[in-house]
Amino acid sequence: MPASSASSFTGAVATPHTLATDAATDVFRDGGSAIDAAIAAAAVLTVVYPHNVALGGDLIALVRSPDGEVTCVNASGWSGAAADVDAMRAAHGTELPARGADAVSVPGGVRGWEALHRMAGRLPWARLLQPARHAADAGVPVAASLGVHLADPENADLHGSADFDRVFRPGGRLLQTGDEFRQPALAATFAALADGGPDEFYCGDLAASSVKYLRSHGSVLDAHDFADFQPEITAPESVEFRGLTVSTSPPNTHGFIMLRALTAVDEFQTAAPLGADIGTLMRVFHHANRLRSEYLADPRLAEVDTKALVYDDIRAATPIGDAVAARSVPRGDTVGVATADSDGWAVSLIQSVYHAFGSGLVDPDTGILFHDRGTSFSLDAESPNVLAPRKRPLHTLMPVIVTRDGELSHVLSTMGGQGQPQILTQVLLRMLDGESAADAVAAPRVVVGQQSLGCTDDSVVVEADADASALASLHESTFETVVLPRHSESLGQANVVQVGPRGQLTAAADPRADGSAVVVQYSRHHRRS
Repeated sequence: MPASSASSFTGAVATPHTLATDAATDVFRDGGSAIDAAIAAAAVLTVVYPHNVALGGDLIALVRSPDGEVTCVNASGWSGAAADVDAMRAAHGTELPARGADAVSVPGGVRGWEALHRMAGRLPWARLLQPARHAADAGVPVAASLGVHLADPENADLHGSADFDRVFRPGGRLLQTGDEFRQPALAATFAALADGGPDEFYCGDLAASSVKYLRSHGSVLDAHDFADFQPEITAPESVEFRGLTVSTSPPNTHGFIMLRALTAVDEFQTAAPLGADIGTLMRVFHHANRLRSEYLADPRLAEVDTKALVYDDIRAATPIGDAVAARSVPRGDTVGVATADSDGWAVSLIQSVYHAFGSGLVDPDTGILFHDRGTSFSLDAESPNVLAPRKRPLHTLMPVIVTRDGELSHVLSTMGGQGQPQILTQVLLRMLDGESAADAVAAPRVVVGQQSLGCTDDSVVVEADADASALASLHESTFETVVLPRHSESLGQANVVQVGPRGQLTAAADPRADGSAVVVQYSRHHRRS
C-alpha cells in the first residue's frame, strides 16, 4: 500500500472581519496557498461587509511568488462600449452621480479571483467559495461597521428603494448591529459561481441577469461589455527605500502617491515624518493629490507618465486655500486582505464598491450589489480621465508588497479611499522604525484631503491620540485641522503581514474594523509509493 507523509507549513492572514479570517485559516488547514486564502477571505467579505465590498465591484492585487517576482492583477472594470460623455453631461451636468446605473462600470472582481487562482490555487474553485455561500445562506450577525453605515444619514438616500430594502430593511426594519443577516439570493449566486466558474458571472445566466437589471435602470452596459472584460496582468511600480523595494499598483491606480512620498522622505532626510515633521509629509501628499486629480487616468487610453508622477518636482507644493467641500466622500469603500505562506507566496488584495453600498443597486434575482466606480470618471473633455468607451476610471485601490533583496518583508492593505497611500505610508514607516505590526496598524493617523464629511482638499484629518509633536506640527501649518476620535473608521482599516529576521510570519488587523489576524501551522499530506 502507498504510504503518506506530511510536511509542515505556516500561513498568515489579516482581514477586516473575523469570519473572513476564519475562512482563510480553514483554507490553509486544508492545504491551500496564500492565494487560496485571500480569495476565500475576499468572497466572505462580499457577504458580511457589503457596505465596503460586493461581487459587483473591482479588485486590484499584488502577488509575490516564491521566486521573488511581484505581479499586479488589475481587475478594475471598464465603461461600456456605448459610453457617451456628451449624454452624461446632458443628464448630470459637470459630475457623474455616485448612485444609480450611470455610476456602474463592469465589475472586475470575479475575473480578478480567477486570475489569482490560476497563478497558484491549490484547492478547487468551489471550495474557496463555500464559506461565502454558507454565510449568505445561514446568515451572520450584522457587523458593527455595517450597522454604523446602515444607520449613517449619509446613506439614507438608499432607504425606500425596494431592491435595497429587500436586503437591508427586511420587513421594513433597518438591520442593526447584531441582527441576523441572511442573503438567500446571494447564496444561490455563489452556488452558481461554484458550479459554473467565473465565466458564469461574465458570460452565463448571472451575466444576463446583471445586464438586464442594469439596463432596466438606464445603464448602457451590455452583454459584450461583460463577456469581453479581462483583467490586466502587469508589473508593479516600485521604489527603493531604506534597503527595501516597495511595490504597488501602476496607473490607473494612485499607488504612485505612496512611492512619491517615500522618495520625498528619503530626499528631505526627514527626521520625524510622523512626528514633528508631519506637516512636511502632509504637504507632499497634498501636492500628490493634486497630481492625481490632474494627470491620473487609464494609460491604455490616455498618456500617463508614471515616472514623472513619482519623481518630478519632488519639492513642489500646491498652494493651500480656496478649496471646496466634497460632494460625497467614499468613507466605507473597500476591504484589504493580506496573506502569506511559508512556500513564499504572498497576496495584498484590495476589493471595493467605492462609496458605501456603491451604486445602491441590488439585483433582486441574484443578490449582487453593484459598485459605483464609474463616478470617478471626469466629464471634462480636457481631463485625461474623461469618460470614454471601454475605459477604466481613475482608481483608489492600491495593494502594497515590500521585499528585501527579493525576500518578502511586508504585505500591506487598507481601505480608506483617497487616503489609502497616506495610511499605508504611515503604517510602513512605523514598522520600519521598529513598531510591531499590531502597534503600527493601531497607531493614530493623519490624512490630508477629502477624508471625512465636510472636508476639503486642504483639510487634514487627525485622530485625537496623535503624538503631541505631530499635533503641534499640524497646527503650525496652514491646513485646516479636523480632529476625530481615536480609531476612527474613516481613517482606514489596515491589515498587514510582516516577515521577521528569521523568516517568521506575524500578522495584524486594524482595531478600526471587525477583523482579526492569524498565523496558522498546517500540514499537507503526500503519498509515497
